[in-house]
Amino acid sequence: MQVEIKVPVLPESVSEGTLGDWHKQVGDSVSVEENIVDLETDKVVLEIVASTAGVIESIAFASGDTVKNGDVLGVINTEAAVEPAAEVQTEDSAVANRASPAVRKLLNENNLNIDDVQGSGKKGAILKKDVEQHLQQQNAEVKAEAPAVSTEAPAMVTPPAAAIPSTGRNDRRVPMSRLRSKIAERLKQAQNTAALLTTFNEVNLKPMMDARAQYRDAFEKNHDVKLGMMSFFTSAAVEALKRFPAVNASIDGDDIVYHDYFDIGIAVSSDRGLVVPILRDADQLSYADIEKTIRDMGLRARDGKLGIEELTGGTFSITNGGIFGSMLSTPILNPPQSAILGMHSIQQRAVVIDGEIVVRPMMYLALTYDHRIIDGKEAVQFLVTIKNILEDPTRLLLGV
Repeated sequence: MQVEIKVPVLPESVSEGTLGDWHKQVGDSVSVEENIVDLETDKVVLEIVASTAGVIESIAFASGDTVKNGDVLGVINTEAAVEPAAEVQTEDSAVANRASPAVRKLLNENNLNIDDVQGSGKKGAILKKDVEQHLQQQNAEVKAEAPAVSTEAPAMVTPPAAAIPSTGRNDRRVPMSRLRSKIAERLKQAQNTAALLTTFNEVNLKPMMDARAQYRDAFEKNHDVKLGMMSFFTSAAVEALKRFPAVNASIDGDDIVYHDYFDIGIAVSSDRGLVVPILRDADQLSYADIEKTIRDMGLRARDGKLGIEELTGGTFSITNGGIFGSMLSTPILNPPQSAILGMHSIQQRAVVIDGEIVVRPMMYLALTYDHRIIDGKEAVQFLVTIKNILEDPTRLLLGV
């Protein structure tokens, strides 16, 4: 029986994707749930797995091709037997497993042997970037070893090639990934459409850090997760959103849509770029629930395992540039959301408290908001609410 390998049903917000590396080639056997090919969308990289065991009979698209919902990528023959491969066939199969059709084409075009290129993919697979890096290094070596060509009279002595320094000025052109392209599109959309404005404040984090220090061990023992800062910031943001509904709203045409739920996007940096998984119904989560969910999303973002539904929606976002050392920034909101909170690095600074100069762990907070829907007064009071809660975490328990 022949079973089609199809592009899975994608959400309405994702109309197409780009095929990544094929992990199986024609003639290869596959087992149920084994990854056959990667599909890169503008949100995540999906693994298209075998729905049944068998042998790959045909492949209809190559790596780098654009595909849409329901496209048939290939066919699995469930009744075909895997024939013993001859020595040459074994070698070809090994090459196929280590390099996709697009990579093998690039190797052939540049007269490269697959054994000459160091692979950085899974199980030593050769990726396009590996071939490009090898070619770049090869070109640099050729330039360094090339003899100098004299344009002077024969009597002039040409210095040896080793005496001529190599500038190493090379250009490398690679196509923009779908995720990077979508990030660029959405950020530009926010700048072109929204009336962006940023307000700042600073927060003394000593009370929060003292609370963490006091309850860190007991918290981790009871909940099997570390007590981080994000649970404090997320809970403070949710409370502020409850008090200022416009910050949790969005614009749809000529209407303002007020959301009575709190889906908080937590910006996470991955190798493929910035992704913003959504913490659903954050107002119903405990500190432990928030920490566990954020930890899980961070790990799966790193491994490219987030699902599209986990990156869709969201009513408000939080981004933490402080983990990279950022002291101050103006984050750009994620449409159609109307605001985003920016966290920054914690700095020990001299501040005046009760008339005395003391040293405290201080952080600058930034709130970028859409001035079309949020007034300056609301934005400032929203940020002050977060500041007050973080400087006295017991406020959330007392509801003040």
